Amino acid sequence: MKVQKERGEIAYPRHIAVIMDGNGRWAKKRLLPRGAGHRAGLKRMIELTEHAFLSGAQYLTLYALSTENLQRPKEELDGLYALFRDYFSEHVEKLVKKDIRLRVIGDISLLPEDIVSLIRDGEGRTAEGKRGLLILAIAYGARQEIVSAVNQAVRAGEEVDEEKFSSLLYTEGVPAPDLLIRTGKEKRLSNFLLWQSAYSELYFSDKMFPDFKCADFDKAVSDYLARDRRYGKV
Repeated sequence: MKVQKERGEIAYPRHIAVIMDGNGRWAKKRLLPRGAGHRAGLKRMIELTEHAFLSGAQYLTLYALSTENLQRPKEELDGLYALFRDYFSEHVEKLVKKDIRLRVIGDISLLPEDIVSLIRDGEGRTAEGKRGLLILAIAYGARQEIVSAVNQAVRAGEEVDEEKFSSLLYTEGVPAPDLLIRTGKEKRLSNFLLWQSAYSELYFSDKMFPDFKCADFDKAVSDYLARDRRYGKV
């Protein structure tokens, strides 16, 4: 998918990031428990992941669980952890077959040990994937990521420039998102990729994430392609 403009051709976004918001509200509207919304969101996530890579994305970063989310009730967290267990146990092999590499970013030490093991196993099994990189942000907070990078530089006793600082972040080696999508009506970044998204194009959808279909994803990309990215230049 490309669009021709007077100033030249804009290619399909190489890196797309998505804040998958609205699962709980989607369930509440249907008089369902919040866990039903998270299950519906996981199903949508799997569908959109495949669609994004088929459409031309090389990197896809999905905000699955924030550090703030870890303060939610135990019952809801237990349900989310069960979904993570199912995903990493059952879906990693599909990523291998589709040649997709998996990386998880965040402070996964905050997660149950068995989930940490599943994550590490999934990252190892998909390490040779060449078709694209799927990044799941789990127990992730951008401020915490930045503080961690600063502390690494301090411990090393060195000054850093932007390039060096970027290499200290969880997303080392990954280009900044071209397009950042947020579903669920809210219009904020919510502590997601604050450093990396400095020049990302932002797109907000009123749809709750379980209702955000492939056609909606394509609409966001089309909106991106119609923009003029100048990076502060004339």
